[in-house]
Amino acid sequence: MIRFTIDGEPVAQGRPRAGKDKYTGRTRVYDPAKSKDFKQYVKLVASQYKPPQPLEGEINLVVKVFKSIPKSMAKYKQEMARNGELRPTTKPDVDNYVKGVKDGMNGMIWRDDSQVVSLTVGKWYSDNPRVEVEVKVIS
Repeated sequence: MIRFTIDGEPVAQGRPRAGKDKYTGRTRVYDPAKSKDFKQYVKLVASQYKPPQPLEGEINLVVKVFKSIPKSMAKYKQEMARNGELRPTTKPDVDNYVKGVKDGMNGMIWRDDSQVVSLTVGKWYSDNPRVEVEVKVIS
């Protein structure tokens, strides 16, 4: 089992952007800068937990997303959020957080994210924003 934490505010995968290549004039599709930077950060953190060879076989992935508690939230709700009694129901969706995390681990932790056959994701509030990741090969 591999476990690690990606410190900092979680970033959801943004919508792909399109633009003209200035040299060829062709339309190019690319990740928004924020998403691209987050994937690079995930890759950097994951590299510290990299197995000698990328994992093979079926993989179970658990991702826990901890978002910052909004300052505009009422004090009693902030306390409920700290205790896990109030969870984020706002956008972005949990699957958009997972996309960036999975893409950042491709070729580093596992060969390809298509190996993930079981996925558990949750969103919480925290004073310490982060993403906790757990990767387990299913025997």
